[in-house]
Amino acid sequence: MTGTVDIGDGRMLVPDNEWDRVHGSSRYPVVSVIIPYYDQPSQLSLVLTALAEQTYPADRLEVVVADDGSSQPPPIDRWGAQLNIVTIRQEDRGFRAAAARNLGVSVSRGSVLCFLDADTVPTPDYVRAATRLPSILPDALVVGRRKHLSAAVTEPAWLVDAYERTGDLLHPGWDAYKYMISAVMTCGRSLFDTVGGFDESFVQYGGEDWEFANRAFMAGAVFAYERTALAWHDGPDWAERSVSARTDSKNAEALKLAPLITDPAARRSGLRYRVPDCVVIVASDSHSAASLSVTIASSVGAAEDCGVWIVGANAANLYHELGLDDSRVHLGEPDDWIRARCRFLVEVSGRVIFGKDSLRRLCAEVGPGAAGGVKVDFAGDGGSGIGDAAVTVWTSRALHRSRRWVAESGRSELELMNSLFGVRRAPAATVGVQVAQSEPWLSW
Repeated sequence: MTGTVDIGDGRMLVPDNEWDRVHGSSRYPVVSVIIPYYDQPSQLSLVLTALAEQTYPADRLEVVVADDGSSQPPPIDRWGAQLNIVTIRQEDRGFRAAAARNLGVSVSRGSVLCFLDADTVPTPDYVRAATRLPSILPDALVVGRRKHLSAAVTEPAWLVDAYERTGDLLHPGWDAYKYMISAVMTCGRSLFDTVGGFDESFVQYGGEDWEFANRAFMAGAVFAYERTALAWHDGPDWAERSVSARTDSKNAEALKLAPLITDPAARRSGLRYRVPDCVVIVASDSHSAASLSVTIASSVGAAEDCGVWIVGANAANLYHELGLDDSRVHLGEPDDWIRARCRFLVEVSGRVIFGKDSLRRLCAEVGPGAAGGVKVDFAGDGGSGIGDAAVTVWTSRALHRSRRWVAESGRSELELMNSLFGVRRAPAATVGVQVAQSEPWLSW
């Protein structure tokens, strides 16, 4: 049975993405407003004026302007008496908003990080509204409401529709990373550090917020849209701007994101990347080379975007005996870079044989709004064959969140998994998973 978990100091964890279980006002932690900036003096002046008029306690607020190599330093002197404000500068090497945000965070001291762009002016209650959830719910990643001042006051229809469809991201699905806009994004420092900050390899406009948000979701972040945290953007949404080479720009963004985001919508070409959507870890202990080849083949055949990692004391010998030249099959554990980005992690032991759509069916049992894990139940299937058979499919977000809070919650990883996500069982016959009862015959 899932439920909230108290981790002390007025903070809590919630099941899955159920931010609506959080009640009460902000705890008023120190908030650092991080503003990436490049030669926007008049726009920055409007943002700083608005920050000086926030209803959030001034002594709990700091502002960091992260200059992306402007020709002139950002004008901040006139606000020195009203705001706790500092600047930090990086060399001008082109568009590096992701690196600028990380640089700003590195010199900040707040336990909550409030990201605003230098052309996005917050309303007086913005900081108070945007930081309420992260002050209580350390897993929260909050996106505010951004309206655009152009020929007409507009709000992007695609975002309005998305927030309505998902109940303000209460029901995010797997693709809600697309609705997390870094110009109005807030999270706790602990979550930001866990995720690893923005990916500084993004050196062109667009994409770095989607990548960060997706990686945060895989780490167990709780997505929330706070419509009362309203800010005004100076100009139209990107889709409405006069952008030269629009197709080239969006194609470049898509090509940059496809290796990093395993959402099938990002990989419609069918090409394969270093990070598969489904990571299968096969224990080699009970296998011969022949039986291992069958388990591996059935694994990669049971999911479209799948990679297999072979582990165990005899894994190296068996791997070399197989003589494989298959980029989907690896020796040893998947590294942290892969674990941070895949959606599903499958643990397999024993001489398991997957049906052609077994992994797809098992992965459908878990995810946002469903369980965090599903175990295949082999009971009544005539025993487990040679060695003990076990198959468990986890979502990365459930594993990462459950592991992260073991120390502070005083609960075990399994207890947290059950409280925050739940674990289902699926009969082996129902999902088409079998266990070999004898050595396979490979000859033809």
